[in-house]
Amino acid sequence: MTTLTGFPLLITILALAGGTVLTRALPFLIFPPGKEAPQFVKRLQFLLPSAVIGLLVVYCLRYIDIFYGNRGFPEFLSIAAIVVLHLWRKSALLSIGGGTVLYMLLVQQVF
Repeated sequence: MTTLTGFPLLITILALAGGTVLTRALPFLIFPPGKEAPQFVKRLQFLLPSAVIGLLVVYCLRYIDIFYGNRGFPEFLSIAAIVVLHLWRKSALLSIGGGTVLYMLLVQQVF
């Protein structure tokens, strides 16, 4: 493993900082205030949150083997708790936090 020092480290930090600033500022440059956003951007604004959540669920469940080990019980119980909490309180913070705490308790104490 190589450790960066001196000038290469400075260049790396500047490149990362520049990339971060660019990605944060680009939407404001492309779509300035007062200008109507294109229709596809409005559609993405509506569709992307659900798509991201779906992708995260698939990513989290990808290695569950229903024929071996605990068969995904902690994962599926936590997902059920997240759904119930969200339907009950309509709070993303409570749903995500509650599901995470339940999953950690199940994995560390039960299964």
